[in-house]
Amino acid sequence: MSLLTIDAISDITRDALYLIIKVSLPILLVSLVIGLIVSIFQTVTSIQEQTLTFVPKIICVFLALMLFGSWMLNSIVEFMTTLWSNFSLYIHG
Repeated sequence: MSLLTIDAISDITRDALYLIIKVSLPILLVSLVIGLIVSIFQTVTSIQEQTLTFVPKIICVFLALMLFGSWMLNSIVEFMTTLWSNFSLYIHG
């Protein structure tokens, strides 16, 4: 008999979605802020070069990954460790 109920699945799914949002938020915020700054710069200077938006964003996203990467990976590993540690609670032999 399996103890993996709808409530347990809902809890796991909720926790996984929260983790995805929490882990991706720093990178998305960096991209958003840099995009906004570059957009304001383009509007003020009337420069409409497409690479001007892409290059600063990609550089800042890589820097943010270097800064937040270990925290992101540790969060994901902690979630997976907890999930696998509780695996015996979900399956009843």
